[in-house]
Amino acid sequence: MTTPQHPAATRAAAEVERLRDLHPVGNPLPETVARGGDPTVYLRRLVAIEMQCHAAERVAHGALLARFPSDRAAELWLTLGRLVQDATPKLHAVARALGMRQADLARWPAERGAYAFNGALSWVALAGGQAAAALSVHTDLVVYFAGGTAVARRLREAGADVPEEFVAYYDDPGDDALRDLALEVAQEGLDRGDDPEEAVFHARRTEEAIGDIWATAALAS
Repeated sequence: MTTPQHPAATRAAAEVERLRDLHPVGNPLPETVARGGDPTVYLRRLVAIEMQCHAAERVAHGALLARFPSDRAAELWLTLGRLVQDATPKLHAVARALGMRQADLARWPAERGAYAFNGALSWVALAGGQAAAALSVHTDLVVYFAGGTAVARRLREAGADVPEEFVAYYDDPGDDALRDLALEVAQEGLDRGDDPEEAVFHARRTEEAIGDIWATAALAS
């Protein structure tokens, strides 16, 4: 049997997965957009929510870089920052393809669920340990990309008349190497004495907050 490269972080990630199986967060958006009618309002809501997330992520990654600047941790935060920076103009292109104006990307949707991820991320960036931050990132990379891909592929399966820009943006499985780097950085924090239970707690909060994104996007407005 192969020993995990990051044993404590791998165990923590496995506990997050166990909680995922035991108490599924769920993603109603794929079926919502495919059930007939015009799905544009739901796609616009998702894009507007994600745009607000990008704003919070840029600041959070900078804070984490200042707090945890070891070589591998710095590589993680800088890579995440570049990922968001590169994704933002693509998301603006998706918004334009959906007929959204700049005003549609500010303070809308107004439901609390649209900002739950920003709150979870901001707390861990400002007050969480390195392991909690990195395991939360790992969970985000696992859950967000899977959820977005599920939305895009369900739209394709349903033959929905939606802009290709939206489908191409969200049909993205993510980067296994980046997920592994997040585990490596979590392991580094755990090796320094970070509490694995804290890491699991905040990773689960991140997953629940991503669930709030899907659920809020799926609301009619």
